[in-house]
Amino acid sequence: MKKTVSMVLAAAMLASLTACSGSSSTSTTAADTTAAAETTAASAETTAAAAGTESKDGTFKIGAIGPSTGGAAVYGIAVKEGAELAIQEINAAGGINGYQVEYNFQDDENDVEKSINAYNTLKDWGMQMLVGTTTSNPCISVAAESKNDNLFQITPSGSAVECVENDNVFRVCFSDPDQGAASAQYIGEHKLASKIGIIYDSSSVYSTGIMDKFTAEAANQGLEIVSSEAFTAETNTDFTTQLQKAKDGGAELVFLPIYYTEASLILKQADQMGFKPAFFGCDGMDGILQVENFDTSLAEDLMLLTPFVADAQDELTQNFVKAYEAAYGSTPIQFAADAYDGVYAIKAAAEDANLTPDMSVSDLCEGLKASMTKIKIDGLTGLDMTWNAAGEPEKAPKAMKIVDGVYTAMD
Repeated sequence: MKKTVSMVLAAAMLASLTACSGSSSTSTTAADTTAAAETTAASAETTAAAAGTESKDGTFKIGAIGPSTGGAAVYGIAVKEGAELAIQEINAAGGINGYQVEYNFQDDENDVEKSINAYNTLKDWGMQMLVGTTTSNPCISVAAESKNDNLFQITPSGSAVECVENDNVFRVCFSDPDQGAASAQYIGEHKLASKIGIIYDSSSVYSTGIMDKFTAEAANQGLEIVSSEAFTAETNTDFTTQLQKAKDGGAELVFLPIYYTEASLILKQADQMGFKPAFFGCDGMDGILQVENFDTSLAEDLMLLTPFVADAQDELTQNFVKAYEAAYGSTPIQFAADAYDGVYAIKAAAEDANLTPDMSVSDLCEGLKASMTKIKIDGLTGLDMTWNAAGEPEKAPKAMKIVDGVYTAMD
């Protein structure tokens, strides 16, 4: 039995879709409604304090954590804004089970200790559910804290396997191994290259997790790994040795399971060497067009596996991008879409479980955990998206290519 919820926004740029939620196999639309900058929804940042384990003022309290300053700020800001936009829409459309939502984002600078401090700050504020953290290492540490508190956590982009080891934690993005396997499959099935070079960060859980699975799956796809060269956080400025080994090995494609900052340097140095293979990355590559002082023409034809493409022509994406650009003056990246979908997953699960804000954090967590494996949402990062008991999303992978300076969906 399904129920249809009409979401109406008080904004000049009004877009309205349909949301469906059911009891045993619930379907809803993550981008059901979009809001322009003039939305009259509740403030994203709230300073009201709340004590105890339950809401005292009749509102759900959702916290979020990520880097809004520092080297990974592009990711954290995107998560902050994507979650904020979803909450504004939900509030304008009547809330969750008729209750409004308060939102509080805390900066962790992609630092484990600061992320735990941010978590404790949100607990003092009265947080009942967490969207975060944004990056993997802080997420692993915060997940241990949320497990002790039995507080529900959904990370938009924490991709390390360990992020969802506890049963109270779910994720929106693919795990590192899943990204690695899917990348090798995509390259092999689309016959993008047969000889592959790899440059990865051996000091990064994210990078090594993707690389290990990519290497294993490459053999199944008939791909030859001609070089696999590492760098570390201490040696992440000069990549000429790694590039030369890939070039000497005859690499037709260089796989970069790394973040966009180092990738921008690799593309620049490859160009200086006259080395022009195809380059392929994963979701950490998203943001390379925003690197300061980077010649974005060097990223032309760069491919990356990511579940969201801002220029996709479906109505869900177009409405989200229009609302995001109106609200924040920039084009959303995948991390914003992940956070947006994460908030709508909370909404769908909370409605499936008939949760109310006067329930304890632990009771809310138990209800959300049970319902997360029942719901199905049409989100920005995947249609008919579901979650298994291990906290992993189940959805089809997507890839994009940078063409004429913009992200373009690949087949």
